Amino acid sequence: MGILLWIVFGAISGWAASVIMNTNSNQDTMLDIVMGVIGAIVGGFIMSLVGQTGITGFNLYSFLVAVFGAVVVIYIGRMLRS
Repeated sequence: MGILLWIVFGAISGWAASVIMNTNSNQDTMLDIVMGVIGAIVGGFIMSLVGQTGITGFNLYSFLVAVFGAVVVIYIGRMLRS
């Protein structure tokens, strides 16, 4: 059940990041999930670099970190495509 919750968490955070970056019409649900999961990893890494905690569980702070990381991943993806 835990892995299913992480997939749902990744999907929601990836979708939120795609809405923020205005790419939600160009992506499908699977890409939102992937961006959310990768974003959670990237967000946790970035937060640890600045001395903060990364993903701490299923809470608002972790959601914001995952969305932040997904926004960074989407931004980098845009830069590489240009």
